Amino acid sequence: MSTRRQFITTAGALGAAAFGPAHAQAPYPSRPIRFIVPYPPGGGTDIIGRTLAARLGEAWGQTVIVENRAGASGVIGNDLVAKAAPDGYTVLIGITTLIQMPHLQPKLPYDVFRDFTPITQIAYSADLFAVPPSSPFQSLGQFVEAARAHPGRFNYGSYGNGTSSHIHGEMFNAQARLDLAHVPFKGSAPLLTDLIGGQLTSAFVDVSSASAQLEAGKIRVLAITGERRFKALPEVPAFTELGCRDFEPYGWFAALLPAGAPPEVVRKLSGELMRIIRLPDVQARLGELGLQPGGNTPEEFAAAMRRDCEIWGRVIRAGKITLE
Repeated sequence: MSTRRQFITTAGALGAAAFGPAHAQAPYPSRPIRFIVPYPPGGGTDIIGRTLAARLGEAWGQTVIVENRAGASGVIGNDLVAKAAPDGYTVLIGITTLIQMPHLQPKLPYDVFRDFTPITQIAYSADLFAVPPSSPFQSLGQFVEAARAHPGRFNYGSYGNGTSSHIHGEMFNAQARLDLAHVPFKGSAPLLTDLIGGQLTSAFVDVSSASAQLEAGKIRVLAITGERRFKALPEVPAFTELGCRDFEPYGWFAALLPAGAPPEVVRKLSGELMRIIRLPDVQARLGELGLQPGGNTPEEFAAAMRRDCEIWGRVIRAGKITLE
């Protein structure tokens, strides 16, 4: 071998040794992961995010940081994740609002189906249609009959304009041919206070927020949203059982990554989160929040997002529902 060829061969080998590892992809995860919660600390989304972060950190031996980026009905935190590097280190802990907002606020800084990669639905929630404990109504049929017989006398409270409870209320009004006046509140806590106190004749409230009042017998539930009866309330009929349409979508808490995340990262993260969701202590924690455990594949979650988004959009347009 000539001296020149020896030099080229040696230089090539040294180059491979020097530069190869620098370009190699480190096994995922090799550094801290961020869970972005687009809502304030202390709420259901935050509790779920911190529960999963602790288990994921233990399993992978990596720090999992929970960051609360609240504001604009979740849009600020959602946008942060949509624009993050798609490397698996920035995870959104999102809720159903993600697929409702495009119909309520068309000019969003991201596209729900273009800018996110679904990972798994963590847990499912539902809205309860409840009346005060002093109410004479023991069934949804009795309530509807009285509301039709006395137009203008009945109302329903929601936990905010443009929320699932507002949407459900307008669906109920339209399908049952009622004129329940909408009374919006800033959250479930003041809504429940006025419902229990009898200032409202009815309300749509999420099962998680109402769990303590349910246990104390302070509210009476006449029906529940979702495809079927809720495990925690087996005696309460679903709206779908009672002949109502479009009440099938559950509320959900879920994990998503930015679009373009590597398939192997998506598989690893979804598989680990599904395993964690099945842990007895995690299922017990979700049960304490009044939630049903989830844990589906990215493909199943993506299909559910598209199906539910279409239903929410149809109802929001029909009811002329806005955030105002």
